Amino acid sequence: MREAGRKSRGFARGALTARQPWLSELGEAVGLAVDAMRRNKLRSSLTIGSIVIAVGTVIAVTSVISGLNTNVIGSVQSLGSNIIICYRFPWASLGRPPSEWFTRKELQADLADKIALLPHVDTAAASLRIFRPEFGAGTSYVTRGQYRAKNVILQGAPPQIRRVFDIGLASGRAITPVDEEHRSPVVILGFDTAKTLFPDPNDDPIGKEVLVEGRVFTVVGVNELRKQAIAGGANPEDNLVSFPLSTLRKLHPEQKDYVIWVKASSADAVPQVVDAMRDLLRRERRLTSDKPDDFAIFTPDAFIDLWQQISSGIFILLFMVASVTLVVGGIGVMNIMLVSVTERTREIGIRKAIGAKRRNILQQFLLEAMTLTGIGGIIGILGGGGLGMLVRVFAPSLPATVSVFWVSMGMLTATSIGLLFGIYPAWKAAKLDPVEALRYE
Repeated sequence: MREAGRKSRGFARGALTARQPWLSELGEAVGLAVDAMRRNKLRSSLTIGSIVIAVGTVIAVTSVISGLNTNVIGSVQSLGSNIIICYRFPWASLGRPPSEWFTRKELQADLADKIALLPHVDTAAASLRIFRPEFGAGTSYVTRGQYRAKNVILQGAPPQIRRVFDIGLASGRAITPVDEEHRSPVVILGFDTAKTLFPDPNDDPIGKEVLVEGRVFTVVGVNELRKQAIAGGANPEDNLVSFPLSTLRKLHPEQKDYVIWVKASSADAVPQVVDAMRDLLRRERRLTSDKPDDFAIFTPDAFIDLWQQISSGIFILLFMVASVTLVVGGIGVMNIMLVSVTERTREIGIRKAIGAKRRNILQQFLLEAMTLTGIGGIIGILGGGGLGMLVRVFAPSLPATVSVFWVSMGMLTATSIGLLFGIYPAWKAAKLDPVEALRYE
């Protein structure tokens, strides 16, 4: 009797909605929708589960990708907008590289001196690196007594490399022209390499000797800690040993794969410098006009473009998965609403008998479906946002951020699913004949 009385009061309230202002009518419809959901808690919870998963996935993924974008773009831009890189093939590319790339001749170190003489070039330096590029880690080892640093990157560069990059020193000095000229057995340790070989904070590495691949070198400097681009953990660039270029060539005479780093006088001068470099390299490598470049010239923007392609691909893939989940949730909403129409056929008949119009019935069931998916959207937003914040807590270097745009899109999508998949059940309820509906048992 108490349940019947509550339904009757609900029917009476619904009959009066046509004469109430629009806002009051909307609030009344949402209230009835919440009452219907409260009466079927388990069924409603199971129905909105897919909506929660889909919206939560989108919010979590976009917040993590946003954090990655901030770190990656910030790290690349820290190289400088006037930096130009020259190598025998591009670094930033997707897909399988053509075999022709690996048959190209290496660039010669003396090309850097010729490029440095071009107009609008501030400085140029050739560097040599011994590591595994597919892993971004080194292959060498450095020891000091009982301490051993593994997977160390060996890098050789002339003194002017410090004019190309703003690499700070935590202690000691940089490589000098005298070191380069005399092939001095001196090294600069990366931040993590120094910590591994000199774990005691009171033990100053400067002036101490270390063994690199069994040969003795004197430490003259320690690099500052480098920024990690992708996530937490050690940065391979901190597990590094820098030599004068001439010294590394003496240590590894078989290595001749040079990279040339160029710093233009300004960002506006970069296109002119690139064109001048291309002309110079084509002449030096004796390429005729009908032959393509057998080298690559690119700027840090190429890495940003590559990362944006990768992150966009990840997002599109996960968004497609979320879309399928949303469709499944929408089908669930349609199913529960059709069941609801069948269960409430007599209620619909009573409402129509006391004055409710088709518009009121249609609105009621549409709002019920939208409220159902809207609640799922809210839960998904809270869950996805919470997951993004957990990532930020456990990976402090990854500043995951929840976007207001994607929160709005998640909520809009959730309610739109309710509207789209609630149209047919609402239409079916609105067109019921009141006489037949009152006879329904």
